[in-house]
Amino acid sequence: MSRHRHQEWIKFLKKIDASTDPTLDLHLVADNYATHKHPSVLRWLARHPRLHMHFTPTSRS
Repeated sequence: MSRHRHQEWIKFLKKIDASTDPTLDLHLVADNYATHKHPSVLRWLARHPRLHMHFTPTSRS
């Protein structure tokens, strides 16, 4: 996507959610970019408990 805002991140999460077996838990690894922890994203994730976010430590690759 041309932009990297929380709206695009939620679209990406929705695509992953829709395209995977709903019986599976999904563990996603992301950096600590503010977009990944935006309040709208956190609310969306709270409504989709099968998606588990794991964040890399700050200043680590």
